[in-house]
Amino acid sequence: MKRFGLDATDIRILSAVQQHGQLSKTKLAEIANISATPCWARLDRLKAAGYIRGYHAEIALDQIADFTQVIVTASLTHHRKADFDRFEAFIRNLDEITECIATGGGVDYIMKIVSPSLSSFQSLMDTLLAAELGIDRYMTYFATRRVKLTQPNIAKLAAKEPR
Repeated sequence: MKRFGLDATDIRILSAVQQHGQLSKTKLAEIANISATPCWARLDRLKAAGYIRGYHAEIALDQIADFTQVIVTASLTHHRKADFDRFEAFIRNLDEITECIATGGGVDYIMKIVSPSLSSFQSLMDTLLAAELGIDRYMTYFATRRVKLTQPNIAKLAAKEPR
């Protein structure tokens, strides 16, 4: 996967794809402010370079089923590479854990968990603890409502000058 520098047109293309998903050649070219053929060539180049990992739909889970969303912070007893690897390998195989971020500072991991019920969430936590992953302590935070969910502004992140 060859990396290359991005220009303002590449950023516009990436922003459009991030915001709208798959678009027609014409619509993407219109947003990127270039003609369709070079726009499509750039899109292919961005995909080949790994800048676009896939296309996804945002599903309204609350319209499909009731669920419990919980944020869990976890700290491990030991901080050796093998301890982190064991924990992370186990987490990757649990569908209920939809996001897990390794952090530096007060806790080692922050996990987002989506579970059908409070009791199934507790069963998941029991499974994590029984797996002897070296969890020293964990805290749970129950989500009551989503206030904001957005993707980062690519143009601001890619800007050369701090804003």
